[in-house]
Amino acid sequence: MAIKDNLQEILTSIPKSVTLVAVSKTKPEKDIQEAYDAGQRVFGENKIQEMTQKWENLPKDIQWHMIGHVQTNKVKYMAEYVSLVHGVDSLKLLKEINKQAKKHHRIVDCLLQIHIAEEDTKFGLDESELKDLLGSETFGKLENIKVVGLMGMATFTDDKNQIRREFKHLKTQFDKLKATLPKIDTLSMGMSGDYLIAIEEGSTMIRIGSSIFGERNYN
Repeated sequence: MAIKDNLQEILTSIPKSVTLVAVSKTKPEKDIQEAYDAGQRVFGENKIQEMTQKWENLPKDIQWHMIGHVQTNKVKYMAEYVSLVHGVDSLKLLKEINKQAKKHHRIVDCLLQIHIAEEDTKFGLDESELKDLLGSETFGKLENIKVVGLMGMATFTDDKNQIRREFKHLKTQFDKLKATLPKIDTLSMGMSGDYLIAIEEGSTMIRIGSSIFGERNYN
């Protein structure tokens, strides 16, 4: 099926209130352009240099989301244009995004990444780290970032009950956080394999790659 048809199929299966991030990492610009021509405007990348190159070459009304783990020394390359940084898991990283955003007179939207999976490989904050970060004096002084919500990745498993449990846990964290930051509105959870469960559990943003673009190219 064509990219356009894949997109259409996913969009008809999700509520209008849910944002679809088309995960275009490793995909050529022509594939992104095809999705763009079909109406998609939000794309997710996991390598800053690759994303920057695509940003330079593709239409300027695309919203680029950084969905991978971010190294602080690379933030400067995306600060000029990135729409949303998904995986913020430390105060150090928030400070760097703030510093680089300031240079471009921008306020960069960020999602705090919460560790919900049972795998050790996934990054993210636990409940006490989240509390410490938000309660810190430094956080209160960051004027060029805006925390708009949370994101998390479920365990890579066929156990749908476990996935649902992990998403429920993240939604609980999100609701708690709303008491401190009433303006947060984004809960990013759910990918190609589990996005329907994520939406049932309250996700407002899903990240889908292979179901739109086909299998990933690793070469």
